[in-house]
Amino acid sequence: MVVIGKKKYQSGEGSQFMSRRAALRKLQLTLKDFRKLCILKGIYPREPRNRKRAQKGEPGIKTLYHKKDIQFLMHEPIIWKLREYKIFNRKLGRAKAMKDFAKVKRYLSNHPTLKIDHIVKERYPTFIDALRDLDDCLTLCFLFSTFPSLAHIPRDQSLLCRRLTMEFLHAVITAKALRKVFVSIKGYYYQAEIKGQMVTWIVPHHFSFEPQTKNEVDFKLMSTFVEFYIVMLGFVNYRLYHTLNLHYPPKLTNSGNIDKTLVDEETYVSERISALNVPLINLDPSVPAIEDDNIEIDQFSNETDAAKIEAAKAEAEKIQKLKNLFKGLRVFINREVPREPLVFILRCFGGEVSWDKLLFVGATFEENDETITHQIVDRPSMNKQYISRYYVQPQWIFDSVNARELLPVEKYLMGVVLPPHLSPFTETRQDQTYIPPEERALMDPDFKLKDCKILLLDRIVIKDGILSNLYLISRLVEEVSDEEEEENADEDEDKEEKIEAERNLSLESDEEMEEEEEEEEEEEEENDDKDIQTEEKEKEKIRKQAQSQEKKKMKVQTGETMKENPWEKARLEKQEYRLREKMIKKKHRKLYKSMMKGREERAKEIWLLRKKRRIHDAKEKEKRKEQRKANKNKSIK
Repeated sequence: MVVIGKKKYQSGEGSQFMSRRAALRKLQLTLKDFRKLCILKGIYPREPRNRKRAQKGEPGIKTLYHKKDIQFLMHEPIIWKLREYKIFNRKLGRAKAMKDFAKVKRYLSNHPTLKIDHIVKERYPTFIDALRDLDDCLTLCFLFSTFPSLAHIPRDQSLLCRRLTMEFLHAVITAKALRKVFVSIKGYYYQAEIKGQMVTWIVPHHFSFEPQTKNEVDFKLMSTFVEFYIVMLGFVNYRLYHTLNLHYPPKLTNSGNIDKTLVDEETYVSERISALNVPLINLDPSVPAIEDDNIEIDQFSNETDAAKIEAAKAEAEKIQKLKNLFKGLRVFINREVPREPLVFILRCFGGEVSWDKLLFVGATFEENDETITHQIVDRPSMNKQYISRYYVQPQWIFDSVNARELLPVEKYLMGVVLPPHLSPFTETRQDQTYIPPEERALMDPDFKLKDCKILLLDRIVIKDGILSNLYLISRLVEEVSDEEEEENADEDEDKEEKIEAERNLSLESDEEMEEEEEEEEEEEEENDDKDIQTEEKEKEKIRKQAQSQEKKKMKVQTGETMKENPWEKARLEKQEYRLREKMIKKKHRKLYKSMMKGREERAKEIWLLRKKRRIHDAKEKEKRKEQRKANKNKSIK
């Protein structure tokens, strides 16, 4: 009997993976259409564990896809629509070449349209799933909303992105869902809490667009992603507006008062909506707005930790306070300040905003209004100023939101050197991240220069969980201990005097007790009979000697201070650490090594950042010295 086994690469990874060329052959699609289909369906190349087996022994590095993913694509109806596009483009090109414009017109009127609603519902079956994956969608849509008309991009794509992003911002304003903001070189970072999900996105700065070469950015590929994200964001906006009892698409409350002389009413309404300064119409006016002033935390069982419940209540109270942070403030924005981010932030937290009505539509009050509490200015000085308001720089808005309270305006007044703008998007693991001294001072009010010396010392490198440079550590410990000894010298002297007094009192009391006991024993011996044997006397003496020795042992003795040797302690810790490393199982050793490598890289990054900060501080110090010298020389002259 002959047993015929399987051929090579017909089982295992050899049968699970498929190259891109084989996938194109199986689906009968061009590379361009295959890429578009994969982006829309969310299918990406896979990395096999053994590339030689997955590539069936062929050399080189190929783009590999899972066989099940390609089989999943075979049942997608979009494939037929892509083939229709291919046929349509071929017919249209032939008609244009033959100059048969009647056929061209007929073909264009029957243009095939691609609908991807079913793909969005397939990839995101619930609303929460869509919110979890909304970060990239919002970031790319906000980016495309700033683009002009470009080649390889549909004409109305950027306008549609602009409309959908403005609708989303209105929903965030109505829900008061914004939590964190940050300004960087890339743009404005925002984080909102929607249905318990944290959504973070970036809005780029509004600069003039500079076109890049084709080698740098593939706009056609990005446009395919945007094509899917537009449909997804439309679904999310529709659901958000209905949960907030708002009409979708958004309508203005005062749209009926538009002058009849306007040529384009739709453009006017869209501009008013993009101003972010107008409330929208509710679906059902009888339903009141959602107000959660009364905070209630549900407790489902008695076993829940009371501390956790209290922490949750405190956090809910802070968020409720944050939602009404700018309530009652009337803010006027100067023409040099970027309008859109500040209007969005101020309205999210209950503030009233306005600007010069000659710049843009949507202004609600004039600059000469006496009820204005703050004016946002980004210039060194102004000729005309009002006494009834504060003139602050834009950073005051961002820092107040991150601090969850209205910060004092003295540090942010017009023309003042601003404090550092710290990012709220920092990691919770503070031991493996660089924290600037300013942020550490905000986190810990008792932060002193003594602590700063230890933190900013760049030569201490954490390796394998142990501080390596022992000499510097011991030197630092000695310096800190010397400072503490000098500060607490008087307290130590008082403590020593008290201890000596207590010791003397205890010795006196012990001597008195011994004398009383001896007298009692003598009286007893006199009263006893004279016929007691000498052996009993010797036993009594031995007993007395033992008692006196026990009493001496029970006396309080002065302790000796033992100085800890940091070298020996570090050596023992290192030895224990190596023994623990040897106990790691073989299957976990690679993971452990990668973790240690990551820790070393983070320690190196921290070291480099501290070095940069030290160089920057030294340069600033030199500049201040030179400025003082120059001022001194001027005063002498």
